Amino acid sequence: MGVVNLSHASSLSLINPIRPSSQRNRPNTSIIAMSAIPVQQQQHPEVNDGQQRLTGDSFIRPHLRTLSPYQPILPFEVLSARLGRKPEDIIKLDANENPYGPPPEVSEALGAMKFPYIYPDPESRRLRAALAEDSGLDAEYLLVGCGADELIDLIMRCVLDPGDKIVDCPPTFTMYEFDAAVNGASVIKVPRKSNFSLNVEAVSDVVKQEKPKCIFLTSPNNPDGSIISDDILLKILELPILVVLDEAYIEFSGLESRMQWVKKYENLIVLRTFSKRAGLAGLRVGYGAFPLTIIEYLWRAKQPYNVSVAAEVSACAALQNPTYLENVKDALLQERERLLHLLKELPFLKPYPSYSNFILCEVTSGMDAKKLKEDLAKMGVMIRHYNNKELSGYVRVSVGKPEHTDALIDCLRRLS
Repeated sequence: MGVVNLSHASSLSLINPIRPSSQRNRPNTSIIAMSAIPVQQQQHPEVNDGQQRLTGDSFIRPHLRTLSPYQPILPFEVLSARLGRKPEDIIKLDANENPYGPPPEVSEALGAMKFPYIYPDPESRRLRAALAEDSGLDAEYLLVGCGADELIDLIMRCVLDPGDKIVDCPPTFTMYEFDAAVNGASVIKVPRKSNFSLNVEAVSDVVKQEKPKCIFLTSPNNPDGSIISDDILLKILELPILVVLDEAYIEFSGLESRMQWVKKYENLIVLRTFSKRAGLAGLRVGYGAFPLTIIEYLWRAKQPYNVSVAAEVSACAALQNPTYLENVKDALLQERERLLHLLKELPFLKPYPSYSNFILCEVTSGMDAKKLKEDLAKMGVMIRHYNNKELSGYVRVSVGKPEHTDALIDCLRRLS
């Protein structure tokens, strides 16, 4: 946690050591240590002739030895092999991907790339300039990442010392909890209300009692599609905590982004992505708006070539066709309403209204949610089921094209 100066063999010294402060947990607060289901504890290395046998995992940080990996959605190739179906015969409604893909300018730009053998611009200047024009926020407030996921991890690496705490409001995007685990932080879970709205009073109490560093919020929230109003966000911004607002799905909400707010609130970060809006999930392009007093430190800590040439070229090309992006958004919003209406007609599903490109459904009438997901998979239709306790009885359906909706509803009717 410092730099050892070896310039003089006779005097070793630590330069600027960092000593994380220890805080005692308060008895009435439940703090969830950051880990998914722990893996089996490592056994002690074998001892031979009085010496311990050196094993590779002995070099790994202790908290990572009990960390379970993140469970991602399977790609087409793996699904195809498992289901025995061609990728084009699979209806993939499990990862909130944009089924229309990017504008045609993206393929043209990728085919015309001149210098793929040269390292990318470490500052993504061209893309940040395009984003500044698109958002109306000066480029100096913007940082681009290899997906918003990279920025979530970068924020944690810059803000959290081992043992620090974050606030999470489940059910929500599970990457916040996962990245906190990777960074040795603890998670204070403040569950949402039964209608999936935030429990602001409980959040306020936790912030006052436990002194967490930051809170991660998603609007619209994944997996239920609910939004955070300006009034609620302003109440949370009044608290002494860094607020990271994830707007991955904001385009589908009909609301304005809060990116401009970072100029006024120094405890607010807003994250965005090209995965949903522009159909670039496979190329990994995300970006964030940061207060100037924060962004300078993220520039220092980020990997220099984190956004590939292909990713930057694609994102810039996508922004050149705002009409296409708007038309695709409108098509998905129209299909979302049709899908919601059709799901309501099924006796064993209770769908929730959504401001995003997915719909969360409670599985009722004694039907098992996990089995429903598995039965649909056998029929070539993929939806999302959750193993956590908050959502074990729910499934989430991404909004696809009209023919995807038709196939899904046909299979659901057959299962009923």
